[in-house]
Amino acid sequence: MIATRLAVFGTLAAALLAASAASAQVSDDLVKIGVLTDMNGPASTPTGQGSVTAAQMAVDDFGGKVLGKPISVIVGDHQLKPDIGASLARRWYDVDQVDLIVDVPVSAVGLAVQNIANEKKKMFITHSTGATDFHGKFCSPYTMQWVFDTRALAVGTAQEVVKRGGDSWFFITDDYAFGHSLEKDASAVVTKNGGKVLGAVRPPFATPDLSSFILQAQASKAKIIGIAGGPPNNTNEIKTAGEFGIFAGGQQMAALLALITDVHGIGLSAAQGLLLTTSFYWDMDDKTREWSKRYFAKMNRMPTMWQAGVYSSVTAYLNAIKEAGTDEPLKVAAKMREKPVEDFFARNGKLREDNLMIHDLWLVQVKTPAESKYPWDYYKILAKISGEEAFGPPDPACPLVKK
Repeated sequence: MIATRLAVFGTLAAALLAASAASAQVSDDLVKIGVLTDMNGPASTPTGQGSVTAAQMAVDDFGGKVLGKPISVIVGDHQLKPDIGASLARRWYDVDQVDLIVDVPVSAVGLAVQNIANEKKKMFITHSTGATDFHGKFCSPYTMQWVFDTRALAVGTAQEVVKRGGDSWFFITDDYAFGHSLEKDASAVVTKNGGKVLGAVRPPFATPDLSSFILQAQASKAKIIGIAGGPPNNTNEIKTAGEFGIFAGGQQMAALLALITDVHGIGLSAAQGLLLTTSFYWDMDDKTREWSKRYFAKMNRMPTMWQAGVYSSVTAYLNAIKEAGTDEPLKVAAKMREKPVEDFFARNGKLREDNLMIHDLWLVQVKTPAESKYPWDYYKILAKISGEEAFGPPDPACPLVKK
């Protein structure tokens, strides 16, 4: 009788262990995260090694393991070229067994990587690309957009600035898809809120001399000069505007995409008064300061919203693996959508059905040198913009959205 009972208990114990092992599955007994970024080009300061550091901080803070299996971080440089980005992504997914790719600055590269992620049925979270197509017509169950999109920045900046009396605009727009998208979204918001768009000029990407474009914007007499583009044009435009006395003449500049590292590089003397919208500011409260100071100790500069977003998403991804008991991509993604995203980076965050993570944004103004009291004390927060207002409703072109 005793022997029979022991055999039954043994069988039950074995079955429970087998069930536990079956429910907690990690492919290749390793969770591998690939940071695919720009290590040496114009996007390397706001992404680059800082994004790698943020991802590694997330892994270290998580304990280096999930479901008893180790977590590793690898790095690749796509050199801002879609073909190189796609080739690296393919090799990582096929050969190196990477489970998740993160970061990927420049939308053209990000969309190329997204195609590979879809083909290989592997996860990709983009932080430093703003094209709304990621969660619109090209939306995917395997790809998430975590930090911003062009609509959110354009709505956040244009709407709040018009509310504050900035009701006439002239745009300096980078002459490529990203710049045109920013101008289009911001113009729609300006006119919707009763403002006027007086015109635009469109310098080519990386134009060395922007003087003629700044002079045209100045001559427009628009209250707000909207900068629709990213580095290097945006920083050069702000510097040149300072030299031509734009701010001193009573006009303001509103950057539809500017990062704290851009402001740091320009300096407060040239950037003072600049308006911009951001998903994250290191000096906003105790939570942002605590994490950012740890990051600063490793990088010797404060994080951009993109780099802080990498940490946030990697942490959410690892928590979802833990809760799902597997690293199977669709199960992990489903877990990530179940809970709100509330951490040092995101306030009132939620990963929607279209895999866009919506959260509050902040309209800020760059301080004058006299207002800045300590290093990296650069922003005055003017307004909070809710995620629902900034990002808008899901795009019905996304096949993941319930019709």
